[in-house]
Amino acid sequence: MNFKEHVFEYFGISLSDRQIDQFELYYQFLIEYNKITNLTRIDDRVEVYYKHFFDSLTPIRENDFLKTESVCDMGAGAGFPSIPIKIVFPHLKITIIDALGKRIVFLKRLVEKLELSDVTLIHDRIEVAAKSMQNKFDVVLSRALAHMRTTLEFGIPMNKINGISIMMKATSFQIEIEESKNALKMLAAKIVKIDSFDLPNEYGFRTNVFVKKTEHINGFPRTYQQIIKKPL
Repeated sequence: MNFKEHVFEYFGISLSDRQIDQFELYYQFLIEYNKITNLTRIDDRVEVYYKHFFDSLTPIRENDFLKTESVCDMGAGAGFPSIPIKIVFPHLKITIIDALGKRIVFLKRLVEKLELSDVTLIHDRIEVAAKSMQNKFDVVLSRALAHMRTTLEFGIPMNKINGISIMMKATSFQIEIEESKNALKMLAAKIVKIDSFDLPNEYGFRTNVFVKKTEHINGFPRTYQQIIKKPL
């Protein structure tokens, strides 16, 4: 099977010719830009398609993005996972936060090349940006960002009540969940789904953790120094 066929098999989505072209343009631009700014250690075409693009789409398995309007991607780097999701669901309003200016420059040029609308890029630390974006997003995404309790403190305050934070993890997710029980309690959030699976072609094991915000708790996120010194 190729990428398009696997997307249909796993997610029930039939990619259009335009979407296929956007993914290919994304790949070509990523690899070209990677020569001047280190964005990814993976440059093989098939690996990029599966370890980055396909992996980025996996939250689709357990969240209905057709019923989602606003999405925040924390620390997206080269645009993963939000830009692949945006390609598949062009109606989404995407906000990407990243602290590295070089990545924001790349993303700005990428958005222009892919002719994407409703993508807002914010150059700031996540815990700083989150202070001004409380209760704003239906979905908050993070992919291999930080320990789950830290990611929760960053993201849950930005969720709307009943909004979902999706944390994309690898093998250590069970330990992180156990260590995040207090953070879930403090932030009035609860795990509603844990989705574990293997990527196609033996490209690795993944787990996505879905957390719902049940009410808004003021005072979070704290400063980075406080977060590091005394994790929730």
